[in-house]
Amino acid sequence: MASPSRRLQTKPVITCLKSVLLIYTFVFWFSGIILLAVGIWGKVSLEVYFSLLNEKATNVPYVLIGTGTVVILLGTFGCFATCRGSTWMLKLYAMFLTLIFLVVLVAAIVGFVFRHEIKDSFKKNCEVAVKYYSGTIDKRSMAVDTIQSTLHCCGVANFTDWNQTNYFKQKGIPMSCCKSPGNCTAEDLKDPAKAMGKVYDNGCYSLVIQTMDSKMSIVAGISFSIACFQLVGIVLACCLSRSITNNQYEMV
Repeated sequence: MASPSRRLQTKPVITCLKSVLLIYTFVFWFSGIILLAVGIWGKVSLEVYFSLLNEKATNVPYVLIGTGTVVILLGTFGCFATCRGSTWMLKLYAMFLTLIFLVVLVAAIVGFVFRHEIKDSFKKNCEVAVKYYSGTIDKRSMAVDTIQSTLHCCGVANFTDWNQTNYFKQKGIPMSCCKSPGNCTAEDLKDPAKAMGKVYDNGCYSLVIQTMDSKMSIVAGISFSIACFQLVGIVLACCLSRSITNNQYEMV
């Protein structure tokens, strides 16, 4: 049996670790809120860009939403485990943190490695969307119109990309390319010479890549920061579990 002085030395350590872990768990829980918000924002703001990628890319916002929800639940569990001072719950908490850390880290690495393939895929799908643009309410045509009107661009490389499309032969360049819709007539849009100056000069591909790079870098930065932050929780949970176990052993 350990001396009373030794036990008195251990208890402040446990109290300190509990306090620090509770603060960490609250921050971790709040990071889940951020991930959930980023996922919802990505679903709303970036859906039009994801729609011109492959079907798997459209699941990215749902992955973030799911991860955020798991982090919130895990943070709640961690808070409960810390308050109770249960060693097995703390170990389970550390194990879950490790699992999430590995998943987020692998996802970040895969996204970084295949970033060029994602851009190439977007360019090919964008070219197909322009080629088969119908102007009706199909998903890809809506995506093209939204991108052109939002980013103030026209075509993939420039507005002349529309010249070879079936839509141009029938109706000309889409109205979403117009700088000022009131200044574009049907006759102007059917004649590239007249359309020049009235439609956007820049192509959409370069602008979309810039927009996606800037916004996805925010998402990647947040995700990577949360992944690294989990290492702190793993260490704290393990240290607290070990201190509680040692204190119980000393009391025997």
